[in-house]
Amino acid sequence: MAKRSDIQARAAMMRVRFEAAGGQVVDPPLLQPAGTLLDLYGEDIRARAYVTSDALRGEQMMRPDFTVPVVQMHMRDGAEPARYTYSGEVFRRQEHDPDRSNEYVQVGYEVFDRDDSAAADAEVFSLFALQLRGLSLRAATGDIGILIAAVQGLKTTERRKAALMRHLWRPRRFRALLDRFAGRSPVPASREALLASEDPMGFDAPMIGKRKAAEIEARIEALREDAAAGPISDTEMVGLDSLLAVRETMPFALEQLRDVAVDLPQISPALDRLEARIAALAARGVNVHDLDFEAAYGRTSMEYYDGFVFGFYAERRPDLPPIATGGRYDALTRQLGNGAEIPAVGGVLRPDLMLEIEEATQ
Repeated sequence: MAKRSDIQARAAMMRVRFEAAGGQVVDPPLLQPAGTLLDLYGEDIRARAYVTSDALRGEQMMRPDFTVPVVQMHMRDGAEPARYTYSGEVFRRQEHDPDRSNEYVQVGYEVFDRDDSAAADAEVFSLFALQLRGLSLRAATGDIGILIAAVQGLKTTERRKAALMRHLWRPRRFRALLDRFAGRSPVPASREALLASEDPMGFDAPMIGKRKAAEIEARIEALREDAAAGPISDTEMVGLDSLLAVRETMPFALEQLRDVAVDLPQISPALDRLEARIAALAARGVNVHDLDFEAAYGRTSMEYYDGFVFGFYAERRPDLPPIATGGRYDALTRQLGNGAEIPAVGGVLRPDLMLEIEEATQ
């Protein structure tokens, strides 16, 4: 395991490189308001974060990442365009894997720029690739925006599309909902009995558990609407299945996805953005013909990304988490911007893992 002083030295060196690329150094506070993070991630983050509280500031979390506070800072008083870099500790509980550190150093780079999203994506990816040059790593890329466009353009009810969007980052739940909405899985007997009842409420109590009667009535009405809706078509289901199965190098992946767009034409604008990104990466010297693209990549661990996503992995060390991850998070700026928004992309690296890999190869 690398020494703390060596990790800090490597982090400082990497941050200097990002400064040379135009990054302004920022240092968000170690303690972050818990409310914002809970709103973004839900209660799941509470189980992985270190939480404290005091009478004046309320509930606080030890910094679980940098991206959210950097976005908040920029949306509050940042100039445009802007580039930021940072390095420092983040804290995550690792109760399911005690061998993984619950405190580690991240180095990051974030770009806020309205002019050319494809160029900004390529800038971030290529800078990360340069930081990692010399290490035996596999780069993976994807684009959450393509799947988002596919779901939002389905010929089904808005309620169903909203349910699918909520579970986009939970593949098993997403698949279960998709199969149900397509009529591929049976309706639970309890739901059928509920909807067949002439008076499904059948009581006068103002509440059941923590739910009021009005909330239950609204839920029953939603179930009735869903039952009355036709299934998602076989054509759209074949398109979604084909989309999620795409795993190729970038140019061939784009070719396959263009074929998928025959069944899912709503993804064509997202594919145009992918094509522009491929060209921008090639212009920065990235060998796109050897760069992997997976349409389903990022769905289990990158919840605030909504477009381009990437990661670098040590294939010879499958026990290690990603050495670097990043992507586009335009929607996050809208959530934290109080009505304002700006296209944004960035990522983080783990200098401790880089040093560990280097030591193992010496």
